[in-house]
Amino acid sequence: MAGCTTAYGQVKSLVKQQLAEWLGNGARASVRPGGEREAWSSQVREAVAAVRREFPRLMVSPQDQDQLIKELIDEIIGLGPLEPLLLDAQVTEIMINGPTQVYVERQGKVERAPTAFRDTQHLMSIIERLLDSAGVSVTSSEPCVDASLPDGSRINVIVPPLVLNGPTVTIRKKIHPWTMEDFLRLESLSPQATEFLEACIKAKVNLVVSGGTSTGKTTLVSILSSFIPPAERIITIETVAELELPHHEHWIRLVGRAPNLEGKGEVPLRTLVRNALRMRPDRIILGEARGGEALDVVQAMNSGHDGVVTVLHANSPQAALERLQTLMLMSGLELPPQACQLQVARGVDVVIHMGRFADGSRRIESIAQVLDSVEGGFQVEELFAFEVRGFQDNGRLDGALRYTGAHPKVVKKFRLHNVPVPTWVVVS
Repeated sequence: MAGCTTAYGQVKSLVKQQLAEWLGNGARASVRPGGEREAWSSQVREAVAAVRREFPRLMVSPQDQDQLIKELIDEIIGLGPLEPLLLDAQVTEIMINGPTQVYVERQGKVERAPTAFRDTQHLMSIIERLLDSAGVSVTSSEPCVDASLPDGSRINVIVPPLVLNGPTVTIRKKIHPWTMEDFLRLESLSPQATEFLEACIKAKVNLVVSGGTSTGKTTLVSILSSFIPPAERIITIETVAELELPHHEHWIRLVGRAPNLEGKGEVPLRTLVRNALRMRPDRIILGEARGGEALDVVQAMNSGHDGVVTVLHANSPQAALERLQTLMLMSGLELPPQACQLQVARGVDVVIHMGRFADGSRRIESIAQVLDSVEGGFQVEELFAFEVRGFQDNGRLDGALRYTGAHPKVVKKFRLHNVPVPTWVVVS
């Protein structure tokens, strides 16, 4: 790489010194960090020319010179080594393990990125720029931060003393607004499943969307929200703002707040859920159930608030229901487990489970309906199941989400809300 050559590194260092000297003398006071990229490009080119006149033996090719100018501008007004990764549409996640290790997820596969930071101080300066744009900060006394960047990307930062590798950053990029057509093109679900889920949303079926980390749960919820009638009042509740509902104006976004350095000022999700129930919602969407707020969400499902959607981390539809029951028991109330189990079974209609496969693809693995609570668990029935056929020559998983032929109990809700029942659905 060009940046590894001795002449390249020397020229880059000298250009930095030249720029610092000019700015220190006020000779170029009209150009400041955060200004126009074109203005800085002209400024840096001028500094490169000055260095080459003074040190003619330091030869760099025109290509290396262009790369040097780009890197310097990225460091001055951009995010340094992160800039090209953030601009790369194929990169969906960036993972920084200290100043010398940067990994990215590209098209579903994790790989080492050919970039690094000069040192810990350089990395921390980039972290501060990122967090400034999100209106938060990280310090040794508050070493963990979870926030949303202005473009909708999600960032998590953890710094020493809680991590020994050095400052660690994870950025989940917001690539573009996903649509159901994108999911169909990528074979993340089938046309029949799309028709069924659209009917579920319109008929106010209570849904749980489950899956592991980075399986596309939040993206799917954002896509499904496009089927909600535009006149309905939607309230979303999240710890970090990630959901996107571009088709709706009557949308209230509630975001929880972590405690400050003194341990005060926290606004937990449970408080927001309780407030949302008093705000005349037509729909409540909980970005992710993590604690006692699960009790209030399930009780809402059982008390006339239809069309509730919540996200859960779990590895199967059955596990998602069991986790929801466990979270209800974390509410601090003395509740019998059997009572929680019964409320979950009566409140949740359908579980959509998403998975991430060996080829890096993210697909719906299962759409299951909740029939009843049974001793030791829940009685669930798959309506759609992902059928694996093998792998293609290009390494892509060959499979499809198939309708099992089971009778969906939510057909009753379809009819109550005047939603057409898909013609291929088996009805009793």
